[in-house]
Amino acid sequence: MSISNAMQTGVSGLLANSTAIGSISDNIANANTDGYRRTFAQMVTSTSEDFNVTGTNNVHAFTVLDMSEGSPTTSSGSATDLAITGEGFFVVSKIPNDSNVANYVLTRAGSFLPDANGDLVNAAGFYLAGHAYGTDGTLGSVDQSSFTDLTTVNVSAGLSPGSATSDMTVGGNLPSQEAGVATPGDPFTSSAEFYSPLGQADRVQFSWQPTSTASSWELTVSDSSGNGYGTVTVDFNDSGPNAGSPAVYSNVTSTAVAPAAFVFDVATGTATVTIDNGTAPQAVVVGLGAPDTFDGMTQFAGDYTSLDVTANGSASGNLQGTEIDGNGNIFGVFDNGNRVPLFSIPLANVANPVGLSQGNGNTFEFTRASGTAQLSAAGTSSTGTISAGVLESSNVEIAQELTDLIRVQRAYSSNAKIITTVDEMLDETTRLKR
Repeated sequence: MSISNAMQTGVSGLLANSTAIGSISDNIANANTDGYRRTFAQMVTSTSEDFNVTGTNNVHAFTVLDMSEGSPTTSSGSATDLAITGEGFFVVSKIPNDSNVANYVLTRAGSFLPDANGDLVNAAGFYLAGHAYGTDGTLGSVDQSSFTDLTTVNVSAGLSPGSATSDMTVGGNLPSQEAGVATPGDPFTSSAEFYSPLGQADRVQFSWQPTSTASSWELTVSDSSGNGYGTVTVDFNDSGPNAGSPAVYSNVTSTAVAPAAFVFDVATGTATVTIDNGTAPQAVVVGLGAPDTFDGMTQFAGDYTSLDVTANGSASGNLQGTEIDGNGNIFGVFDNGNRVPLFSIPLANVANPVGLSQGNGNTFEFTRASGTAQLSAAGTSSTGTISAGVLESSNVEIAQELTDLIRVQRAYSSNAKIITTVDEMLDETTRLKR
């Protein structure tokens, strides 16, 4: 190797260690950046042959992302702050609902908060992308191999429309001593709440009139204003293993005014009450208990017990908050008790994460070396899980970076010494001619 080659080698060493110093300085500066991934300079020897001149051994520094080191998480107290435990990235865009899939990038920084429109955006100004649930509570068919079906996650659902009641079961006890007397007493009346298709609460009344026949009652079903839907006679078993359970339903009579209606199935002990509360009347199936079973109304000696009613449906409600599970599903929690799925947050995996390029705002951009992304639900395949209310820290170790800083500084000084030494030798060679 000639003196000039030595000079070239020294210069390559200065450049390579300058790159290393740049990586270390970036790491130290971002030691407290959420989800930051440190970089390090990997030194590679390069030999070049120049005709018959002995090859020069140079060194080049290539910046490499450290994606293998995990990071600790810290509690933030914000329900929409997210951290990934394991592999995967959030998919984000600089513009909400960006239609250009080429503008989507990846990040591990999950410091998301809703903006004025309810869109989740992190501290760097990137909007979280996800798949929206339909009104039927399903995702439908989404393309996991591209970003085409992604939309900005929004948590301002506002109002849950509620749902109409379609099924109701009624239970309770009728006092057996009240039936079979010469002059029966007043009926026992209770009501049950149901919800209209508009989420409005209403009630249907059940009036149990004891008759002069032992263990026989006449049930009248009516609306909250006392307008009757229909009547049915209910005879209860008074002996045997089924004593106290309904024995026979009979004498079904509809008193409803169309389009309201009342139908009773004596074999199953269920009434279908059609309620005139909209263009299309609402039908509610009411189960009183099948004959010879104890899953509905009973008749035993003692006191009358108010109806134990189980019904589906709900009132309309306002959004109280959101919940995010480990699979990345965002649920809206409403004051009517509904918990409605709003969005699914997929995680993106790439074949070679080290090949990603760092972008602004602690993002990662695709390169030819990284390959394309594949979306998966969190907690499936090789993707990690999502934790809410916590943030992922940087994977920078300050002590290690300071140690590397000293090591690189010494290497830089040594290469500088090569150059000054070669310069002195060249100067000495120049003076030989004098």
